[in-house]
Amino acid sequence: MRRFSPPKILLPVMLILPALLVLLFECLKGQKALMDGWVSGFMAPAEQFLGRVWSLLPWFSVAEVLTALLLAGSAAWLIRAVVLLVRERAGRRFLRRLLAFASALLWLWAAVSWMWNAAYYASSFQERSGLKAEPYSVETLAQVTALFAQRAAEFSTQVERDGDGLFAESLEEVFDRGPAVYENLVQEFPFLELEPSVRVKPLFFSRLQSILGFTGVYFPFTGEANVNIDAPACMIPATVAHEMAHQRMVASEQEANFVGIAAAVTSGDPVFQYSGYLFGLVQLCNALALVDRDAWNAIVQQYFTQEMANDWNANNAYWAELSSPVEETAEQVYDSFLKGNDQELGIRSYGACVDLLVAYFGNNA
Repeated sequence: MRRFSPPKILLPVMLILPALLVLLFECLKGQKALMDGWVSGFMAPAEQFLGRVWSLLPWFSVAEVLTALLLAGSAAWLIRAVVLLVRERAGRRFLRRLLAFASALLWLWAAVSWMWNAAYYASSFQERSGLKAEPYSVETLAQVTALFAQRAAEFSTQVERDGDGLFAESLEEVFDRGPAVYENLVQEFPFLELEPSVRVKPLFFSRLQSILGFTGVYFPFTGEANVNIDAPACMIPATVAHEMAHQRMVASEQEANFVGIAAAVTSGDPVFQYSGYLFGLVQLCNALALVDRDAWNAIVQQYFTQEMANDWNANNAYWAELSSPVEETAEQVYDSFLKGNDQELGIRSYGACVDLLVAYFGNNA
């Protein structure tokens, strides 16, 4: 009797199974109640458990190590496949290697779909909190922008600075204090509570992240929030709060931006408050300057302290220096990823958090 070789059966199965998982996700992602149940019942607990486990290794990002190994392994695998084809004329082995590589990509696609993309189709922060972005006037936008400028100016003199007058707080201490940042905000939005809250991790290849235009990344397969520490230090505390929002299953970038800012400015920690107000001001400035440049110029003249101006200019100069086709390509890829998951604004959704800032802080302006 002829026997089937297990590897010959295994490869088709390893192609079909992840393809079915992807297809299943695409069929079910429109059912919000099901996505809510999956995210709250399995995805969030699993990722938060992993985050606690890997927090026991605070010295490095496990996510970064896994990513480096994946990229190096993929390159070696493909190079070996080409060698088999060109040098050894091993067409069948080359095909098997390509199919195995395709299988790995399908498994990765399935894993991303079920372990992160599902959060895009679950109830949003706005739906869970009841806070809704509503239409507002240019005057209201200007008032909230002025509020953020005023508060940023107040806190700009309460943080450590270097000889050039730039923000110089210890990033190690910022990371250590990060888990406490949400303590006040969860009183208003209890669903954001995460116990225990874990420390974010610095990225070793932070400069590469800057070249690609990213200030941080949440890695769902390890539950780690990772932060680019090459970016201007004044924005890092706000970035810490932003990435921790993703740990709390706030998937939308516009909502994670808002939640991170709200957590930072309500934290009671002057370092996070300054960074949060400054980061929020960047978002508000981009919106206000488009519709009323004179109002923005007046805010700068009235509220900007020298310390605040130093940080603002350094941040702008840093990103202007790194602007390149590589960054633009990375942004286009991420933009396509967001739009592929029904984030209609794509990468512009980072700026859409202005609507939520106006809705939340408008009464205090």
